[in-house]
Amino acid sequence: MKVRAIVTAAMLAGLFVGSVLLELARDRLYGEPASDPGLLYVSSGPVLKRMALSYDTVLADVYWIRAIQHFGGTRRSSDPHKQYALLYPLLDLTTSLDPRFHVAYRFGAIFLAEPYPGGPGRPDLAVALLKKGMRAQPDRWEYAQDVGFVYYWWLKDYETAASWFLKASQVPGAPWWLKPLAAGTLAHGGDRQGSRLLWQELQETDNEWLRSYAELRLAQFDAMDQIDALEAIVAKYRQRTGAEEVSWSALRSAGYVRGVPADPSGAPYQLDPDTGKVTLSHESRLYPLPSASGTHPPTP
Repeated sequence: MKVRAIVTAAMLAGLFVGSVLLELARDRLYGEPASDPGLLYVSSGPVLKRMALSYDTVLADVYWIRAIQHFGGTRRSSDPHKQYALLYPLLDLTTSLDPRFHVAYRFGAIFLAEPYPGGPGRPDLAVALLKKGMRAQPDRWEYAQDVGFVYYWWLKDYETAASWFLKASQVPGAPWWLKPLAAGTLAHGGDRQGSRLLWQELQETDNEWLRSYAELRLAQFDAMDQIDALEAIVAKYRQRTGAEEVSWSALRSAGYVRGVPADPSGAPYQLDPDTGKVTLSHESRLYPLPSASGTHPPTP
């Protein structure tokens, strides 16, 4: 009788895992189903972990992939009322199934904190996810550093950010640069150079995705510096000539620029002839430039 119960439980677990894998395969072939975006058949991490039996890490991988699909699919959507309703629940399930899923905590936090419409604009949930990681793995200094990063970059709370960088520095094995980073955060007060320092630290990670993301942010900072310099040139030209309208060709003829300036990705900058405002091309790989003041998603 006992053997039969064990076999039955194993079969049920196998069927459950198989159904999830089948759903994942279906989504890869046909895309996301047109159903309620706020629906999860199992929303409780502890319940799902009990149902998974010994397949919890396998299911964690499945739910992590689902989280990535949900984030990427929603980000690319042209729906003006798009929602990231399942992102945090999927990340919560992933990390409940596998509490040591390091990548899910760190990348998930970035996904959650991204301003709308590029992300849900929920740095509060990003902090909650990272604190969950700290409870599961208190020896990981990266989570405290990432909490500080969220407070610095998205919440603009530099005092709290510095306190988290200092907390990260106190974890055994933490790198030496965290203490200077804490001090620099308070000193810089959130200027562009201080933000650049944070992304430069993340650029040193061994993870290819996070490294490339940091490189993108650093290139965007370079573009912002270039835009500031170009708008100063435009202002100087208008002051000298009294011209109401301005163009790259006029600036080139006057010797202010050598050609149409391009951003670090190679895309030409756009110049508004009336206002003199310089912006990124919508075709640029760097578009849009980062902003910590992204709005929350609209209510359908």
